[in-house]
Amino acid sequence: MTKSDHGKPDKRVLAALEDARAREIRAVQLYTLLAEMQTDPHRRDLFLRLADAERHHAERFAERIQALGGTPKPEPRLRPLDRLLTRLLGTETMLRRMEADEDRNIESFSKAARGIAADPETRRAFEEVEAEEEAHAHLLQNLGGSASPASRLEAILRGEKWHVNTGSWIGDAIYGVNDGLGAVFGIVSGMAGYTGAGAQVVFAGLLGTLASALSMGSSAFLAARAEREVHEAEIGREKREIEETPEHEREELALIYQLKGLSEEDASRMADAIASQPELFLKTMAQEELGLSESRMPNPWVSLVSATLSTAVGGIIPVLPFVFSRGTQALILAAIVSTLAHFAVGAAKSLVTARHWFISGLEMTVVGVVMGVVTYVLGVVFHIG
Repeated sequence: MTKSDHGKPDKRVLAALEDARAREIRAVQLYTLLAEMQTDPHRRDLFLRLADAERHHAERFAERIQALGGTPKPEPRLRPLDRLLTRLLGTETMLRRMEADEDRNIESFSKAARGIAADPETRRAFEEVEAEEEAHAHLLQNLGGSASPASRLEAILRGEKWHVNTGSWIGDAIYGVNDGLGAVFGIVSGMAGYTGAGAQVVFAGLLGTLASALSMGSSAFLAARAEREVHEAEIGREKREIEETPEHEREELALIYQLKGLSEEDASRMADAIASQPELFLKTMAQEELGLSESRMPNPWVSLVSATLSTAVGGIIPVLPFVFSRGTQALILAAIVSTLAHFAVGAAKSLVTARHWFISGLEMTVVGVVMGVVTYVLGVVFHIG
């Protein structure tokens, strides 16, 4: 048993165990929620099995805490924000995030195991759970597992699809706020340096917000419409090929599956099963041959509204302090509010990038501060000149 010089449990070991237990409990809650969202019984059962495995890990860490003389903390409930985000982001995006969480857990457990040389039993617990987490991460990458060709195909499609899903309105909104905040903060800082934080800052900031919002919204609309038109044109050509040379397309699909590692017999059987369903055949060929998925086609109008409104929200943040105040006080308030907003937006970006929220927030904050300082100094220089 690992204890300190005074016979008490080693607090560092207990803290590592409690942190690991909290990670596993959160995974249990998220997997359970994902299971509730599934309509496919196979996927629902798979998520429930993952939740059971994570529950076993949490119980094992709790047992080690008790064996070392500690008391496990009460299990926290799933945060309302996590529940809301899971339902908003959907299964595929959450799978990508859970995959990233599993990778972070593996790194954390490996580090904890290396740091506990004096307690072989606890070290072994971390190492064994780490190995099982690696299996979970692999399972998330290849979600599926049924023996039927259709189910294996769905596993392949899902494995490729969840890696890019930033075309949603959530991604547009986050990047819109990011763009509006960054651009208008630079305008406000520069004008504050040039005018001494006078009333002109408000007008410059509002005009900058309007211009940024309209520019971002129109760009998002045109980009989404162009992407959708390209998708529809490609799928239309693929549909004609299937209608004119169905056997050639079936053979092509079988070869694709062989390249993915299936045997010639399994690949042929899967291709036959898919080719017998025209609508599924078209969707499959679009995905496998062209890398296109109907579910990922952006809606231009959703992109327009999301990008415009979010950019306006981001742009108005650094302007507000100058609406209610003037001079140095307004400048300091704008700097504080904008810095906090930069961190919040950066942290929110982790919803679509799966990066750690603190690193993402810190990166955005540094960029915002540097830009604010540079534009303010330039404003002062131009004023003096």
